[in-house]
Amino acid sequence: MSSDEPASSPFDGVLSYYYKARRSYQQTLDRWTPHVLQRWLATLGFVSLFMLRIVLSQGWYIVCYGLAIYLLNLLLAFLQPRFDPSLEDDLHADEIEEGVGEEDEAPRLPSQRDDEFRPFVRRLPEWQFWLSSTRAIIVSIFLTLSEVFDVPVYWPILVMYFFILFALTMRRQIQHMIKYKYVPFDIGRKARYGGSR
Repeated sequence: MSSDEPASSPFDGVLSYYYKARRSYQQTLDRWTPHVLQRWLATLGFVSLFMLRIVLSQGWYIVCYGLAIYLLNLLLAFLQPRFDPSLEDDLHADEIEEGVGEEDEAPRLPSQRDDEFRPFVRRLPEWQFWLSSTRAIIVSIFLTLSEVFDVPVYWPILVMYFFILFALTMRRQIQHMIKYKYVPFDIGRKARYGGSR
């Protein structure tokens, strides 16, 4: 019995359902993209729900600490430029020390970093920051539903350690911003092109 149609496997229905659910999920995310304030307010609601769960149950401090460290890591990636100027300076200094670039390369245009306009490009875009943090918060809420993740710890030490870690990393990040003269936020009035003032 030979036919030209491929034999359907029992997993075809499961795969089609998976692709349909994935497409629906992506469409929902695409609809949420332009609504920045509403997205962050929803995330704030999830954080409030998570914190309420932690405070009322007096447990899952390790889950809370893990979430806080992950969110701090995301925040640092959000504040950092995609192309780190300190790494570019180190590479440039290494090239000068090795003598590379003088005879080996074709002539290049002169460039002075202070004269050239370079917009701030984040290492982690706002959309990815929101999506990753919201997913992490929702996963953390689900982790608080299981007693397996309720490890007994002395929570004041975790809180103190997190605040020390936060202060040290933010101080280093602010010093980096000052040294390389970049601001990761759009502060002030934006210029309008082609319109009346």
